[in-house]
Amino acid sequence: MNAYSTVTIRRASEKDADDVRTLLIELATHENSADAVHATVEDWRRMLADPSVVVLLAVTAGQPVGYVSGTRQLNLWQGRDIFAMDDLYVRPQVRDRGIGGQLMAALAQHVSPEQSLITWGVNQDNDAGQRFYQRLGATLRTKVVAAWRPDAYTRYLQGQA
Repeated sequence: MNAYSTVTIRRASEKDADDVRTLLIELATHENSADAVHATVEDWRRMLADPSVVVLLAVTAGQPVGYVSGTRQLNLWQGRDIFAMDDLYVRPQVRDRGIGGQLMAALAQHVSPEQSLITWGVNQDNDAGQRFYQRLGATLRTKVVAAWRPDAYTRYLQGQA
């Protein structure tokens, strides 16, 4: 039995802010987006104290090895809340050991009482991630995600004046 054979999934609390931020930066670095991470450890403490923010940590041998995160959001088309998953991340050295599946199962159990739809995005070039989500029974839809940054819409508004 190796050190990674026992994995515990638990909800992160304010005391986990450092670990959650570290995992988030690892994911962002993997996606070449580390410069997009602006949330500080103090921001994470505040967010983890908010019951609407859900971060489930995978811990083995006392160390965090992955997480799944997201928030409940009102979906106007459904007329009710859905769960918008932000991230699923497992550290490279412990991948292919079922931890991602355990995190997704824990998320499904967390959301199950409300029977909420769970939505998330996956990069189009992440074939392994797409296959993983399909094995879970998720439906993949092609959609372009747009982001309108404050500097961009400010320029647009100034051009409209």
